[in-house]
Amino acid sequence: MTELTEMRNYPNTLQTVADRLAIGLSMLCALHCLALPLATALLPSLLGMGLEDESFHVWLVIIVIPLSAFALTLGCTKHRNKSVLYIGMLGLGILCLAPLLGHDLLGEVGERLLTLAGSILIALSHVRNFRLCRQGDICESHGC
Repeated sequence: MTELTEMRNYPNTLQTVADRLAIGLSMLCALHCLALPLATALLPSLLGMGLEDESFHVWLVIIVIPLSAFALTLGCTKHRNKSVLYIGMLGLGILCLAPLLGHDLLGEVGERLLTLAGSILIALSHVRNFRLCRQGDICESHGC
C-alpha cells in the first residue's frame, strides 16, 4: 500500500519541483531584463566608485560584522543551535583577518581566498540560521 501512496505523491512532487524551477527561471529572466540595462548604464560610474579600494572593503566589513552578529544571535535565541553562531563568528573572524594579514603574508590571491573562505562560512551560517528559524516557525504553527 505504501508503493501506491508513493506513486500518487510522485506527480505532486514533480509539480512542486517544476513550479519552483519555473519561478526561479522567471525571476532570473526578470532580474536579467531589469539589471542588464542598469548595469550597462552605470558601469562607468561603478568603475569610478573605487570598489577595488581598500576602504570599500573596510566599510563593508564594518557593516557586515554587526548585521551578521545581530541576525545570528537573534536566530540562536530562537532555535538554540549555538553551532550556527560559532560558524558565523569563525567566518567573521576570518573575514577580519583577510585585510589585516592576508595581503602582507599571503599576497593578493591569499587575501582573496581568505576573504572568500570567511564569506562562505558567514553565508552558510546565515542559511542554516534561516532554515532553523523557519523550521521553528513551522513547528510552532503546527504544534510539532
